[in-house]
Amino acid sequence: MQVDPQVQNPTQYTKKQFYLFASLCAIIIVMSKQTLVLGAGCFWGVQYFFDQLNGVLQTEVGYAGGHVDNPSYEQVCYENSGHAEVCRVLFDDEKTSLLEIVKYFFMMHDPTQVNRQGPDVGEQYRSVIFYVDELSHQMIRNALVEMQKNTDGTIVTSVEKLITFWPAEDYHQKFTARTGRGACHVDPSEITLPA
Repeated sequence: MQVDPQVQNPTQYTKKQFYLFASLCAIIIVMSKQTLVLGAGCFWGVQYFFDQLNGVLQTEVGYAGGHVDNPSYEQVCYENSGHAEVCRVLFDDEKTSLLEIVKYFFMMHDPTQVNRQGPDVGEQYRSVIFYVDELSHQMIRNALVEMQKNTDGTIVTSVEKLITFWPAEDYHQKFTARTGRGACHVDPSEITLPA
């Protein structure tokens, strides 16, 4: 039996299809993941809170918004680094949305307090949302306007472009989950989370 050279080998075509399909799936998976970096006071409780939300894939605490490269906790707390304690939230926007994450951000802290949350006082505890792209920026700005309509007092949350996220030291990561301490101003029992 002779094979027509003009006909592609079905096995090779299937491999090409497979690789194309796998590449498209990888692109879709990457596109369905979004990141926000949120400052709402002490980052231990903030991380613990967001770890409870459906659709949140990963959280990491760290520092952002300042002028010191790779700052230490001590620099952020005592040396006027300009950084805020923040939590980077990676979420699947097919299971939750940027607006849902922002809504819970406003529910879990007091966005009308300047440079403090609960017992923690200082610029590092400011209310801030760092965005990574212009679409997110506009959505956050619009959410802020809507939130202000239903809030007593003036929301002082700043919205800033993320320049660099500096991960905090290992002992800060998942601190509340590991120790049962340090939820600070965040009381998840007072906030109804979606099932």
